[in-house]
Amino acid sequence: MDLTTSRAGTSVSRRPKLPNQGSSSRLSLRMIRVKHIIVALLLSIFFFLAFCFVSLHGYIAWVLSNPTVAPLYSNPMIAKGLAYEDVTFPAKDGSRMMNGWYIPAKDATKTIVFSHGYGANREESWVPMYDLAHYAHSLNFNVVMFDYGFAAQGNKDIATGGKKESQQLLGAIDFAKERGAKELVVWGFSMGAGTALQAGLVSEDIDAMILDSTFLLEPDTLYHNIKQNIDLPRQPSLAIMEMLFPVLNGTGLDQIPYAKVKSKDYPFPILFMHGTKDDKAPYPIAEELAANQNNVFSDSWIIEGSHHELLFREHPREYLRRVSAFLGNVHLAKNNTGDQPAMASN
Repeated sequence: MDLTTSRAGTSVSRRPKLPNQGSSSRLSLRMIRVKHIIVALLLSIFFFLAFCFVSLHGYIAWVLSNPTVAPLYSNPMIAKGLAYEDVTFPAKDGSRMMNGWYIPAKDATKTIVFSHGYGANREESWVPMYDLAHYAHSLNFNVVMFDYGFAAQGNKDIATGGKKESQQLLGAIDFAKERGAKELVVWGFSMGAGTALQAGLVSEDIDAMILDSTFLLEPDTLYHNIKQNIDLPRQPSLAIMEMLFPVLNGTGLDQIPYAKVKSKDYPFPILFMHGTKDDKAPYPIAEELAANQNNVFSDSWIIEGSHHELLFREHPREYLRRVSAFLGNVHLAKNNTGDQPAMASN
């Protein structure tokens, strides 16, 4: 009988100790520890991969905000024999001073302001900009060529998709007006074209625009360009980028008025030119923008098989013919001659 007597004289029963009870408890504790280690390891891997994923998007956002821009390699006199002035002027909001060239035409009151694209400076050699500046000058236009803040050689700024750049373009327009421009045309390329449209929302000094390969920074075009280089899922990639942009360059996508631009019927004529093989700014953007315009002199030229900002290189004669006809119409409209428009054929 398994009984023991307590000091108080009462009997207490004791269960027999099973031979494997201690080892079973130790095994259970060991299994719990292993499970905890596995969970901790899996969580560590998950958070590490999540950190890498967010960091990748941070790197992409940083690169997009800080494009590498080559230094100036020439000037209008060396490139095309055009006399010019080195000029500086403030951005419209006074945030910075802008550097550029002013190429005067004899007794001219017409001025073209060139608005270069992302990742380039005022020379934008692949267009090539000097050739178009020379052509504009041959039509008796004064020409303004300048660097956006992200292309400045000193005091370089970040790229903001048009938020800051539109203020800088408005500063160039003010400069042209101060130099006597009575007829002012903005000729924009890629993001410089999208920036021009943003400036056009608030400026009353623009008489016309020529827009080559218009790029408008919005979620769709942002993701389109990211996907060209790395195959990331649309979500959560876009959500992460929208979160990171304000942190890295102070500008959120919601601060870029792309919705207003895409629905705006501008009061001045616009010539849209775009290639169907544009891998940076899909051509339906230009078609949508052009469809909103009701100005009789507005026009569009969608070029089968042409590429981003290479329209002039690929179709130089037709490009200049259409530009010349458009500028002629703008001049007629500005001077109210009553002549019939000389629209370029589609």
